[in-house]
This record gives sequence, structure tokens and C-alpha cells, in this order.
Amino acid sequence: MSDEIVWQVINQQFCSYKLKTTKDQNFCRNEYNVSGLCNRQSCPLANSRYATVRSDPETGVMYLYMKTVERAHMPSKWWERVRLSSNYAKALEQVDERLIYWPKFLTHKCKQRLTRLTQVSIRMKNIAKEDERLGERIVPKLAPKIRRREETRERKAESAARVERAIERELIERLRSGAYGDRPLNVEEGIWKKVLRGLERAGDGQRDVDMDDGEEIEEEEEEGVGEVEYVSDLDEEEDLEDMEDWLGVDSADSSDYDDDDDESDDDDSEDDEEASADEKKPKPSAKRKHVAPQAKPRKKGPRIEIEYETEGAGKDQVMA
Repeated sequence: MSDEIVWQVINQQFCSYKLKTTKDQNFCRNEYNVSGLCNRQSCPLANSRYATVRSDPETGVMYLYMKTVERAHMPSKWWERVRLSSNYAKALEQVDERLIYWPKFLTHKCKQRLTRLTQVSIRMKNIAKEDERLGERIVPKLAPKIRRREETRERKAESAARVERAIERELIERLRSGAYGDRPLNVEEGIWKKVLRGLERAGDGQRDVDMDDGEEIEEEEEEGVGEVEYVSDLDEEEDLEDMEDWLGVDSADSSDYDDDDDESDDDDSEDDEEASADEKKPKPSAKRKHVAPQAKPRKKGPRIEIEYETEGAGKDQVMA
């Protein structure tokens, strides 16, 4: 009943995953949609029992996702994830075993999706190998200066490689002639390893197992195939964004409170400073003590004699 209500809302009103086209058929952008079409059977939101196949974008490993109504009360563990084998035939067998009692529509669509994802991964690997093989041939036309510089580098690299090969041949000849004894000295480790490999290929040398630094050739075995995990349909990035939004609101509120507290603290500190300044100022009613200024000692200078003359005294002396 709840699935029907969800589908009515999605189909008749609005769905963020729906992509309408000019034709009657609509597409679904949900990552868990098994067919990519927007209809009642393929909708991952309107089906409490659902299954699909997805690949890890980083490693390319295929996973089978299954959703049941029994885990609907635990959104973080709603989807059961099973790792599929890299072998296509074994992966199909795993899908059949896991979806043996499921609707035939989901089983068929999961197999179809697994086949298509396998083809896409093989095609991507071939394209990557082709690009790596062609490499610089598909590079657009370079400037003359850059082209000359690259050609010079290539010539130097080729000459260095020829010198290194000549050194290897000379070392092999000297080693075969017994010029170095058991082990040569003052030889680079990389060149020495190449010389030993050349001797092993020629049959003149034998590998010393005790001297190997743990180099063992083991067959690669798939680990974790068939393991069951319970995951959520929401990615960790979306959860982190929700947490950041929630924390951002709280931090904004707390910053407002902090600003108010800072303003109140500033007001209190200003009031305290004004009160202390008022206490330091003298009261107008208090008597002020006048301190007499100290007499400064006069500076000693040159002695000056001053004479005064009057006109009357001079006339009396002339008349007499």
C-alpha cells in the first residue's frame, strides 16, 4: 500500500530523479535504478523489495545491491551489498543464487545490467591501452622550439641507453671471464640485477634463493568475493554535507551569542575604566596644596661696568 502511494506521488506530482523527454518514455537518474527507465517496476523508491548491480567507480568492482522491507526501519543498513566475482560466468551464478526467490523481472534486469557494465569496463580498458600505446602520436602539432627541445631530449636518452647496454655487455663479458671473482664491486644495483637476469636466461647462472629479498611470484586471488555488507542508499558525502549545514546553523547562532557576550563585556570594561578614571580625578571641594617653585641658581657670566654721564655737570665745569 505504501509503495502505491509513493508511486502515485512520484508519477503524478514531482520527482527530482525524473527526466522527461519529448517521447512518452521518461528516464530515471537514480543511481540504483536497474533499467534507467521511470516506471512502476524499475523505480527504486516505490519498491520496498528491490535489487540492482553497481560498479565501484574507483576500483571497478561489481556489487549486487538488494533491498528488503525487513530492514526498512534501519536506513543505514537498508541495502545488502554482495561483491561479485570478476569472472563473468561466476558473477552470473552468484546473481542467480542470491535472487533465486525474487521476481523474474529483477533477476533478468540485474543480469542484463551486469552484462552491460562488464562490456563497458572491457571497452574502457581497451581504450586506455590504446591511448597508452599511441601516446605522443596523437599529440597536436607542437611549436618549433618545443619540437627541437623534445628531439634533443630523445637523442640524449637514446645515447644514454646505448651506453648502458654497452656497459651491460662489457660486464657480462668480464663476469664470464672471471675478472671480478664471485661478485663485482662498484657496480650499480640495477645494472647488476639486469646482468644476473641475462645470465639466468642464458643458462649460465642460477638464482640464489637465500639472497632474494622476499620476491615471490604468487597467483592473484580475489579477496572479499561473496562478502555481505549492509549500507545506506545515501553516500557519505551527502551525510557530511548535511552535518556541515547543521553545524553551520549552530555555529552561526553561537557566533551571535558570542558577539552579544563580547559587546556586553566591552560595555562592562568601559564602565569600569570610566569609574576608575573618576576615582583618580581630585574632588573640587578638596584643598589643593600650592608648592613654591624652587629658585634656580643664576648662571655666572662676564663682569660689566656701567658709567653714567650728565650734561649739567659738564657745563658748570666750563663756566668756572
